[in-house]
Amino acid sequence: MPSVFKALASISVWVLFIFGILALLGGFGRILGASMGVSVSPELSTMSAYFGLGVGSLALSVVCMKLRHMLE
Repeated sequence: MPSVFKALASISVWVLFIFGILALLGGFGRILGASMGVSVSPELSTMSAYFGLGVGSLALSVVCMKLRHMLE
């Protein structure tokens, strides 16, 4: 395989990983804001969506990294 595919796979892994970490941090920030009374109307669905997107993105980054290792 050309090295271009390996580079694209590595870039997509890093993007998914960073997005997942930021989504999890955003979910924790919303929970802390709701517990301290900073947030006006904390919605459980929004917090669940942040955690779901974060966990899903981290899982996809692991799958993408496994695919990248198969390209070698």
